[in-house]
Amino acid sequence: MATITTASHPQQLWPGVKAIFGKAYDEKPLVCGMVFDTVSSDKAYEKYVEEGGFGYAPVKPEGSAVSYDTDAQGYTETLTNVTYALGAKVSLEALQDNQYENVARRRAAKLARSMRCTKENVAAMVFNRGFNSSYTGGDATELFSTSHPTKSGNQSNHLTVAADFSEASLEDMLTQIRGATDTRGLRIGLKGMKLVVPAELEFDAHRVLSSVNQSGTANNDVNAVRNMGMLPAGLVVWDYLTDADAWFIKTDADIGSGMIHQQRSALAFTRDKDFDTDNACMKAAERYAFGWGDWRGAWASPGA
Repeated sequence: MATITTASHPQQLWPGVKAIFGKAYDEKPLVCGMVFDTVSSDKAYEKYVEEGGFGYAPVKPEGSAVSYDTDAQGYTETLTNVTYALGAKVSLEALQDNQYENVARRRAAKLARSMRCTKENVAAMVFNRGFNSSYTGGDATELFSTSHPTKSGNQSNHLTVAADFSEASLEDMLTQIRGATDTRGLRIGLKGMKLVVPAELEFDAHRVLSSVNQSGTANNDVNAVRNMGMLPAGLVVWDYLTDADAWFIKTDADIGSGMIHQQRSALAFTRDKDFDTDNACMKAAERYAFGWGDWRGAWASPGA
């Protein structure tokens, strides 16, 4: 009987193992892709610069000269691409004992799951650390703050009075988003697009968004958020959010400048043979970054 070697059997079965990896990775849509806007990157890092803009136009008295304003840039945020990689091996003995197919396929599926979970976890950490002053952006302030420094004074993307999720607090946050201004204090017509909650708030969020009338009351008043289509992109439940009380709204801040998923190189699944052991090796690698350019891309409350 011929010996099964790394040059024949594994090579022959490799396309099937790779297909298993791809199928396992794509078994569910990545939630982080619903929360962040994906932009491509071709460098080690990318810089996102806040546009300064102009202020309100003053009155020009008759016969007087026009006033001129400056368009100085604001803060700069740098997102550095990071490579995440993991591998697995099938031993020479498994190859020789004709166990390659079973072992490799199982490990390919597990490897795909690890890469998927890693990406979700990395993305969710942006929100999980969003109230932590140890993790700051280009303006030296945490993502969700009541005191983002701007040329027109401090601004906020944090619910004015921190509150647990409810219909009333949701309306308060949507109103606050509607009043957002740029760095010069001009209103920008920002709108809430999508509610993002942890698993612990899934049922409450669904009741509030789906109720025809006001949720949890005997009132006959309409559910204004639902009736007015205030969250057109609906609800996202993200299992990787770690604070059971914190909740978030993704806004319609310009794509590529708000909540950013920066993709440097796509997920790649490759294989090789280890020279010293003759083990069959497989690995997966992907390079990306998650972060924000404009903090107006999301609003939040840490809960009461």
